[in-house]
Amino acid sequence: MATFTTSDGLNLHYTDEGAGLPLLCLAGLTRTGGDFDYARPHLPPCRVITLDYRGRGQSDWDPDWRNYTLPVEIRDVMELMDHLGLPRVAILGTSRGGLNAMGLAATAPDRLIGAALNDIGPELESAGMAAVMDYLGKPPLLGTHAAMAAAMAVSLPGFANVPPERWMAEAQLHYRQTDAGLEITYDPHLRDAIEAGGDVPDLWPFFDALAGKPTCLIRGAGSNLLSAETAQRMQDRHPGMIHAEVPDRGHVPFLDEPEAVAALATWMEQLA
Repeated sequence: MATFTTSDGLNLHYTDEGAGLPLLCLAGLTRTGGDFDYARPHLPPCRVITLDYRGRGQSDWDPDWRNYTLPVEIRDVMELMDHLGLPRVAILGTSRGGLNAMGLAATAPDRLIGAALNDIGPELESAGMAAVMDYLGKPPLLGTHAAMAAAMAVSLPGFANVPPERWMAEAQLHYRQTDAGLEITYDPHLRDAIEAGGDVPDLWPFFDALAGKPTCLIRGAGSNLLSAETAQRMQDRHPGMIHAEVPDRGHVPFLDEPEAVAALATWMEQLA
């Protein structure tokens, strides 16, 4: 298992495979580098790097949950880059990962080649945030992966025509099976950090920091976190941005849908 040690002493898990353009894949709020297993076979040849944030997946939990913030995660990203000897990377960011990409663009623009944002933007819809808080940090009530997969198939808004085996893969990726039932794969204190964070600041300046860099936006057509109106405003402010809508997907697309695959391929051509 590959790990590196952060400046405050945590061991964070990462993967590093392939060669060529360094593509750092950053997952959603409660998720892990496994989020990109679906996209990986469809990406053009490149060096694919994933990171489990502190408190998630195979990385250490932070003894101080107040460190589960975007500034600390961006620092962790740069320390991973330093560990790997990478002065610059392109970032494929799902949800929270996209916020980290925008944060890096605003605070260390020379370290970012370009960014692909998976169903995230500078305005977060209240319905989507409420949906996140409904489950964040709470132990699942369902006891098996099969039960969780079945529940996902009928409860996640915006999704349709998803084969049962994909929901099973999602359940197995995001929940651990124990004798007592399912467990979440992240520190439940992540909820405390989000609640303590207060109102979301104006993120448009962070998005605007991507100007001049190859940028891609992939949006689930049924997303409850990124509205079509916000996506259009993003396009208006960044006319060169590649923009794909993925039908039958909510928050977040899996990234192996034809629309997502095509958009990422075009974006990576621009990076090269």
